[in-house]
Amino acid sequence: MVSRKKIIREIIREYRTIWSLGVSGSLMGWDQETYMPPKAVKERSIAGSSIAVLSHQLLLKPDFVQLVERASRKRNLNDVEKGIVRVLKRSIDQAKKIPPEHIAEVSKTTTLALEFWKKAKAQDNYDIFKPYLGKIVELMRKTSEYLGYEIHPLDALLDLYEEGLTTKDVDGMFAKLEPGLKKVYDKIMSEHPVPDKHPLEDVHYKAESMKRLNEKALTILGYPWDRARLDISAHPFTIGIGINDVRITTRYEGFDFKRSLLSTIHEFGHALYELGVDQKFMATPVAGGVSLGVHESQSRFWENQIGRSKEFVESFYPYMKRYLVFLRDHSPEDVYLYFNTVRPSLIRTEADEVTYNFHIMLRYKLEKMMIEGSLSVDELPHVWNEEIERLLGVAPKNYSEGVLQDIHWSMGSIGYFPTYSIGTLLSAQIMRKIREEIPDVDEDIRKLKFRRIRKWLREKIHRHGSVYPPKELVRRALGMDLEPEIYVSYLEQKYLSR
Repeated sequence: MVSRKKIIREIIREYRTIWSLGVSGSLMGWDQETYMPPKAVKERSIAGSSIAVLSHQLLLKPDFVQLVERASRKRNLNDVEKGIVRVLKRSIDQAKKIPPEHIAEVSKTTTLALEFWKKAKAQDNYDIFKPYLGKIVELMRKTSEYLGYEIHPLDALLDLYEEGLTTKDVDGMFAKLEPGLKKVYDKIMSEHPVPDKHPLEDVHYKAESMKRLNEKALTILGYPWDRARLDISAHPFTIGIGINDVRITTRYEGFDFKRSLLSTIHEFGHALYELGVDQKFMATPVAGGVSLGVHESQSRFWENQIGRSKEFVESFYPYMKRYLVFLRDHSPEDVYLYFNTVRPSLIRTEADEVTYNFHIMLRYKLEKMMIEGSLSVDELPHVWNEEIERLLGVAPKNYSEGVLQDIHWSMGSIGYFPTYSIGTLLSAQIMRKIREEIPDVDEDIRKLKFRRIRKWLREKIHRHGSVYPPKELVRRALGMDLEPEIYVSYLEQKYLSR
């Protein structure tokens, strides 16, 4: 039982229908990305829209709102009960502030924008997408006004994705990160301790062999197959349908096998978080990860801190060689270098762990300027090109590898990108803390034994679900706030001490 208080039990009982609709929506979303027949999209969109409207109505039902308000005034709530009330009050507050007609306009605009973005990218023609991007920026600025903010209009949008996050937080994070990151990057580019390209990137593999390797990796890491699935989609993702039903996807491009393997390990991290939530939170408002930043810390932890580590690559090498026979011509050390190439890629999703955060800095800076009105969509491509060249020393040759490469803005997702950096930085802090508390953890990784790591993550982070706000959860788990310098130190040790 999550609570013995009558009012909390009543809230959970009323919330159960909202939760059930969420399960239905999630299941339909997963099906749409994996098995749904293409011609079913119209009916699916109608059903999905109806579920969203019904959920919104139930959330704002006067009796339910009053129940949550009454609970918020109780002084004897424990942490879990406070968390339930906090999460619901936050959702209700956001739902109340944004008029239905604005939500409808955003939905209509982004539905169109997504299609025109696809055309613009395919034809390398920014002018096709530009008017829709301009409209989206206007709508997101209006969303910010509806929600309210104290200092900068982007603050309200950042908070949608990472509770309590502000531009002051992000500015401070990047002010500390950029100089150290630039120093490490410049040194790697001049001294070449790791390759900038590897022959294995062009070697082709069979999808069935890669599938078996991914399944082996998940089994070794501790993926509970009776509570989770692995499927295929165009873009890998994780969806938590319930505490005991989490599904991940990967893709098989047929070459550069690390993309599929590391993507699968990345999604495993997201899944493990959802699967690790305390079972007593089932069907409650706190039964899920607390934020995108904390969620990303889990996926980046398993992808980079584990999957790209020398201990894991060398010990997992026999399995890689078993399923991908071409690896017999490459040593474990060679495969490790292949996993850790560093180069100035123009494409964010292909960026290595040294250069990745430069891509996030770029997008955040441009979003901040667009939302405050100091950068127009007409000027955007030019400023994009200038800024990426300043950060990485390379400039896009066309729109498709520059301003048109990401889908996020066409979906109205402005304020989303900083969560990628928050998670990446936190992943290094998590590993440092685990090493402090489990001094021989590297030996565990070398032996492909991950029980103690999973237990630590579950105890410190996963089991709490959304009970604590993200900043508080980080302090409780790590004894500190976000510290960009720790990530820089991690990169220095890994790449410059070889």
